[in-house]
Amino acid sequence: MKFYVNHLEERWRREIEILFHLFQSNDDELLFASMPLSEKDVSISFHYEMQKDKVQVKAILRDLSQELLFQKIRKISIANEVETKKIIKQGISHVWLQVLEHVTGRVHEWGILTGIRPTKLYHQLSRQMSYDEVDQILVKDYRLHPQKIALLRKIVQRQLQVIPDLYQIDEEISIYIGIPFCPTKCAYCTFPAYAITGRNGTVEDFLSGLHGEIETIGQWLKDSGRKVTTIYFGGGTPTSIEAKQLNGIFQQLNRWIDLQSVREITVEAGRPDTITRDKIEVLHRWNVDRISINPQTFIQETLDVIGRHHTVDETIEKFHLARQMNVDNINMDLIIGLPGETLKELQYSLDQIETLQPESLTIHTMAFKRASYLTQNRQEFKITDPIEIKRMMDYATLWTSNHGYGPYYLYRQKNMLGNLENVGYSLRGKESLYNILIMEEKQTIIGLGSGAASKLIPPQSQRVIRFPNPKEPRAYIETIEESTFKKIRQLNEIFPS
Repeated sequence: MKFYVNHLEERWRREIEILFHLFQSNDDELLFASMPLSEKDVSISFHYEMQKDKVQVKAILRDLSQELLFQKIRKISIANEVETKKIIKQGISHVWLQVLEHVTGRVHEWGILTGIRPTKLYHQLSRQMSYDEVDQILVKDYRLHPQKIALLRKIVQRQLQVIPDLYQIDEEISIYIGIPFCPTKCAYCTFPAYAITGRNGTVEDFLSGLHGEIETIGQWLKDSGRKVTTIYFGGGTPTSIEAKQLNGIFQQLNRWIDLQSVREITVEAGRPDTITRDKIEVLHRWNVDRISINPQTFIQETLDVIGRHHTVDETIEKFHLARQMNVDNINMDLIIGLPGETLKELQYSLDQIETLQPESLTIHTMAFKRASYLTQNRQEFKITDPIEIKRMMDYATLWTSNHGYGPYYLYRQKNMLGNLENVGYSLRGKESLYNILIMEEKQTIIGLGSGAASKLIPPQSQRVIRFPNPKEPRAYIETIEESTFKKIRQLNEIFPS
């Protein structure tokens, strides 16, 4: 089916394209033109006009016969001239969503929200009004469905219980350390992750650059008297490097940061094939609070298809090793919608989770990232149907509730199956502070290492300044001195002495 959009200024087209993509089938096409229609095509005309203190936005749907099929009108009050553009854009999205739902027969439960962080919006609104008033606005202005609103409210309330000073924490900073190596590259992955085999020289050079970056940033932290809230090791897979190398990073951090005052240290040990007894001993030595051991699925055939070169048995074995060594806060990730998987496979994976009983569980929805092997070779994989994905998410939501896991953070991504979400669940008191802080963007997070993106947030501000390090280790090594100097200059601007 071709959707011909008429009478729409170019500045509004991006919003039309984003929402259209959420409903698009393989043979659907969006065209900004007036053309003769075929039998299956439709024409959509947009009109908006100012009416004193209101904007009226209208969408009119017609077919080949030019018969009126559907019409939606949205009137929105204008608070001031500055907000007019935002209000017109919201109105166009509002009526366009209803046209798409009418034509396709499908419903988008997130309404016109297409951003990554819906909880961030809920936080912003709840600081100005009651939760009940926020809920009403999300229905009226954003067309969210009640179950999504209830989920957002539950998460926001829990986050404030976990971090009571969440709205006052912007004078502190957190640190993200990116280790860009993995045993192999997964088919769905676009993170900075390079197969570590045969890269010994590169690893050592990278670590030398990282040690230097820690020293420079550490000196700034000491000079500015800035407290560190959390430290998070990600990547890649941090436990891909040797135990001695991992210990060396902690030794360097300890020279510049009072690790005893840090509220939480997390290390992603996501790939079970990288976990060893000596690496867990290093984590204990430095009082790491939380690790991740990520199966993604407990179906061996799926692991083989997506290129995760570890076995289901290895995941279970390494989980028990961590438990035997007194690791008492373990997260596990599952991805729903991996190639060939249905509700049956998810039920099996959750049965294994029930046996292991990790302290937290993150349910990811399969996302087709542009640069991933899976996306570029989609024809090679059996993709799960969106209706089945919805059944899987509903089952996971019920399962977590029945097993004592509560949602505490949420984010969305582009090109997710079923237009769903990723949700982090945990037992009470086992929430990841870093996950909350990175998603809600309430404080500056300084990224160290390859592919680590700093988010610099001036206190009492909604502004987020992104400062990414190069993804490729060699580029990182070659540019780190200049890059760190620029980062320090930016930090001094947002945290004046």
